Amino acid sequence: MSESFEDERVTRVDQIPIVEVSRKSFAGRLDRLATEEPLEIRLLKVDDITRNWAKFSIAVTMRTPGNDFELTAGFLFSEGIVKKRRDLTRISYCTDPEEKQRYNVVNAYLSDEIAFSPDTLSRHVYTSSSCGICGKGSIEQVKASCSNRPIGTFQISSELLTSLPLKLGKSQNIFSLTGGLHASGLFDMEGKLLLLREDIGRHNALDKLVGSLLMKDELPASNRILMVSGRASFELVQKAALAGIPVLAAVGAPSNLAVSLASEYGMTLIGFLRGERFNIYCGEERISKT
Repeated sequence: MSESFEDERVTRVDQIPIVEVSRKSFAGRLDRLATEEPLEIRLLKVDDITRNWAKFSIAVTMRTPGNDFELTAGFLFSEGIVKKRRDLTRISYCTDPEEKQRYNVVNAYLSDEIAFSPDTLSRHVYTSSSCGICGKGSIEQVKASCSNRPIGTFQISSELLTSLPLKLGKSQNIFSLTGGLHASGLFDMEGKLLLLREDIGRHNALDKLVGSLLMKDELPASNRILMVSGRASFELVQKAALAGIPVLAAVGAPSNLAVSLASEYGMTLIGFLRGERFNIYCGEERISKT
């Protein structure tokens, strides 16, 4: 896969003047804010008849700039459009001089082997940073894309699990500046942080992480632990299942549909992982009691 990493924007923090109020004090200072900008994802595929490039604008998502190619690859993977690295021949920014949002538009070039119809997409074209999967109706749609259960032939201790939030927090560089980003972190069975991605949208943070794994040919991510900084939504469980990750731990609460999907796929779902406590919603067999 050819990528122009030199064009990848890394500016994610803005500064604005604010008034900070404390008791009776009003003080002016600069505050750092997480950047939120739209990213349009376009698919390009050679037309079977004309042999010209056919272009499809398939999604606009609000995201924090940075790791945009990973976000694109992860999005396409979670939508079931691509399943492996070679399904994508190239990802690049749109550099058309007439394009006003050049570095907010990404072109993903599909291999000739991939059959694609825009009618098969299951989500709305526009997704906000807070909601990414509103168009998906049921677990049945996930089953069509995820035929195999994640593999997790291991047990982990309570002590290992409760150590993850601190490790995740220490590695959230942009969050430490702004307090305004979600994070997804991938850990091994010994609790070592292998990969972390941040974004203003929790689903985008996970798409970036999964996209990185896809681009490095490291999927499925068997025998791995995923830690997310927010709640455990249906979408995050779906993305973890598709990526082959057997354990998902979240700082916040899961939804009932998230628990149902995790149970369906034999995953371990942890919620309210804070301090020395957590709740096991399914997959208790992977958590050691000693």
